[in-house]
Amino acid sequence: MNEQIQQQHKYNTEEEVFNEIIPGYQLTIDKILKTGITLFPNNEIVYWPPNGRRLHFTFKEFNERVNRLGWVLKELGVISGDPRRMGTRVAIFDWNTHRFLELLYAVPMYGAVLQPVNIRLAPEEIIYVMNKSRDEVAFVNADFLPLIKAIAPKLEYLRKIVVMHDGEEPIKIERISNAEVYDYEELMKEAREFNYPEELDERTVMVMMYTSGTTGLPKATIFRHREIVLHAIAVLIIAVWNWYPAHYLRFTRNAYNPLGEPSLLLVPFYHVLGWGAPYYNIMGGTPKIVLPGRYEWNHIIRLIKEEKVKNAGGVPTMLYLMLNSPELKDVDLRGFLWSLGGAAATKGLIEEARKRGVILTNGYGLTETAPVVIAPTLSPDLIMNLSEEELQELVVNSIGKPLPFVQARVVDEEGRDVPKDGKTVGELVLRAPWITLGYYGDPEKTRAAFKDGWFHTGDLATWDERGFIYIVDRAKDVIKSGGEWISSLKLESLISLHPAVAEVAVIGATHEKWGERPVAIVVLRPEFKGRVKEEDIINHVRTFVDEGVIPKWWVPDKVIFVDELPKTGAAKIDKKVLRDRYRDVLIK
Repeated sequence: MNEQIQQQHKYNTEEEVFNEIIPGYQLTIDKILKTGITLFPNNEIVYWPPNGRRLHFTFKEFNERVNRLGWVLKELGVISGDPRRMGTRVAIFDWNTHRFLELLYAVPMYGAVLQPVNIRLAPEEIIYVMNKSRDEVAFVNADFLPLIKAIAPKLEYLRKIVVMHDGEEPIKIERISNAEVYDYEELMKEAREFNYPEELDERTVMVMMYTSGTTGLPKATIFRHREIVLHAIAVLIIAVWNWYPAHYLRFTRNAYNPLGEPSLLLVPFYHVLGWGAPYYNIMGGTPKIVLPGRYEWNHIIRLIKEEKVKNAGGVPTMLYLMLNSPELKDVDLRGFLWSLGGAAATKGLIEEARKRGVILTNGYGLTETAPVVIAPTLSPDLIMNLSEEELQELVVNSIGKPLPFVQARVVDEEGRDVPKDGKTVGELVLRAPWITLGYYGDPEKTRAAFKDGWFHTGDLATWDERGFIYIVDRAKDVIKSGGEWISSLKLESLISLHPAVAEVAVIGATHEKWGERPVAIVVLRPEFKGRVKEEDIINHVRTFVDEGVIPKWWVPDKVIFVDELPKTGAAKIDKKVLRDRYRDVLIK
């Protein structure tokens, strides 16, 4: 009896009793993988790179490689984190390969922090993000070794580089600057099975992702395990809501469940974790996950044909390339599901997809939202009462409705909801359990983005009486080319350095293939009129490419010389007028 009394007084609160007797269940990334291998152990992951041999793993075999990779991380000296401090930051430079997929699981399961590097950033920006993150270990595809060799002397924290490649012979490099160099597959051969931490806290930071830097230097967003797991669950719920009702209520005669078809993961994993696809495809049991490696479109077309892919996603440019591929001209694409995102599709592209029988869906998200927070939700009443054409128009023209657990509003400058009339424009603001905790190391920008508990996207939108949301414009005037961001402000700043330029505005003009491309509208100083030509401005911009300030695909497609730029009442350059005037200047 005395022992029982002593045991009862061991705890100060009832909460302490519950915490010891019933420990809380942690929403961590390992739960996603365990779900996949428990329910779908024989589902397949295929990695087939251009000019390489086809590799395939069952989910069970993939899990075994992830376990050995944990041992590799331990041998590299990677340190696990907890809710109070972040673990070792691990940078990844890679295409969509099976090794990248392994790292997307192993690094957070170990308790360390992923830092997928956007390989399309300028070298100066990559140096900035790696130093800001304090990346100590980098896993690098051999294709990017020249880049790493060039920037390594400026990387303050990098100590270990692991090279990933498809060759038979191991990499024979011992050091790059201050970093020791290892071969990925050689380490995996030596690795033993590793037991990951059993009770990793779901509040542990698992990934640091950078914005595209369209309004300055890239900002670092941080996410914990809990956020990424909840995002995957919500995406799968939407998939069930959309496709099972559609299948049973409308399309029973000639439809199938697209979720049960081979899926090609085209969205780069460094783009907000490939829109979350590496996680929800394994948890949802996609029967075959196809990874293309380096992006070569002829090879991607080959994968679609030979792996019988019926499910893919990406920016409109990727859809354009698929639909216009000569190799797929005679291929039946009816029922192919394409998830659009990253930019708005043109009406011509939507119509072209419809004629080929491609099913389109849409979505909305940002780096800060991990990413998807809004997607079309087809309720039974819509499915039964709208024609197929009306459904497709609704799905591709709107961004949809909030995902489960997400709250979205369209508000005026005072923070009040605008009418749900499909006409009144306001700013889209969001609340969700997987929105970033903030901008790492930048409390001022964090406070500016989060007001009264709502994340302010900076995107202008309308909403209708059914709750469907429509994006009207990007408030920051960024240009979306092939799904990649181009900063008009940065280009304007660089062009203005030319001695002949008096004023300049850069806008995005419609491009059939890339969605948008930059066009510079320039006012010359009087003494240079008639002497400076379009190629002079283009060559001036290219010097900044050579210096590593901007990527080469930022160079404007066209320069237009004008006598003056339109101004608003506040004496600001009126880009809306310029867009209306020159939007179609690149259309042939």
